[in-house]
Amino acid sequence: MRRILLINPNTTDGITQLLGAHARKTAAPEDQFILATARFGAPYIACEASYAVASHAVLDAWAAAMQTDQPRFDAVLIGCFGDPGLLALRQFSQLPVTGLAEAAFMAAAAHGRFAIVTGGERWKPMLERLVHTLGFADRMAGIHTVAPSGAELAANPEAAQTLLAQACADCAQRLGADSVILGGAGLAGMAAQVQERVPVPVIDSVQAGVAHALHSCQRETLQKWPVFAFPWNGVSDALRSSGLY
Repeated sequence: MRRILLINPNTTDGITQLLGAHARKTAAPEDQFILATARFGAPYIACEASYAVASHAVLDAWAAAMQTDQPRFDAVLIGCFGDPGLLALRQFSQLPVTGLAEAAFMAAAAHGRFAIVTGGERWKPMLERLVHTLGFADRMAGIHTVAPSGAELAANPEAAQTLLAQACADCAQRLGADSVILGGAGLAGMAAQVQERVPVPVIDSVQAGVAHALHSCQRETLQKWPVFAFPWNGVSDALRSSGLY
């Protein structure tokens, strides 16, 4: 049995439940997903400011989860296509940590050059930066953002499928992408629904994230690793007691 801590950096619990439902479809029956929703921040991350706050919220959610009666986790999955807090939590938790974007990049790169389709126009420069940071710049064919946010797309799935299928097909044809990532927690499950209208593989970022998290599982050491030698001010009690200092 593998235990995955799945953190939703958005504050919308409905997105957390959507992530959990799709995670269970990908995993074995005995695998467990412990779901955590950000305790503060934006309902749906869609800009630099909400992304910055979400990075803090991810660390806080991990610290709060560690205070439960059964704190052992085998891996952590950050349930946002943008992976806020990824590198910080990976360094601090000493667990295998991945996010929807990183895992999707790896899955798509196996096919060659990939494109990204996601909701929210402000995501493009943020994702360009993340692609470079994670070392996939030479595999990226381009990024296509549609105007509705991920939350708006999730609220109207029928209209979203038409819009996203066209965007994915355009990326394959105009950009010469060998695969297209359909990125976003709120878009979980839509890749399979648009695949028949796209001439190249469409990667579901949630499915890729869950698969990678399960594959990378290991037992937690529970060793605390101080980040700084002085106390932090104004953070939650959970974060303060987790060993960040």
